[in-house]
Amino acid sequence: QAHVVESGGGMVESGDSLKLSCAVSGFNLEYYSIGWFRQAPGKEREGVACVSSSDGKAYSADSMKDRFTGARDMTKNTVYLQMSGLKPEDTAVYYCAASGVWNSCSFPLIEDFFSSWGQGTQVVVSP
Repeated sequence: QAHVVESGGGMVESGDSLKLSCAVSGFNLEYYSIGWFRQAPGKEREGVACVSSSDGKAYSADSMKDRFTGARDMTKNTVYLQMSGLKPEDTAVYYCAASGVWNSCSFPLIEDFFSSWGQGTQVVVSP
């Protein structure tokens, strides 16, 4: 059974960096892309980054390309979201999810293409 677990969230200050992890089990990263999403209080969930199954290439939303990037470690069955230059508006619950749909890393990410969602990890950025 496909399963993902996020970790690495916490409280940081504006300008700090943070690396989130998405540990996967029950499926092979060679065949599933991993998307990173976030949901801020009172806002809809949005896709922020994605790591493609075919070649491990990372994609990010245009507004975050210079600060957020994804990566994967096949030996650890883990996908990461590296965030830098964090701002208070980055405060959100961050989720990872798996997709076996072709081209699912095309932005904007389509949530319906992603299944096996994790419980999320909270990131709070103070001014």
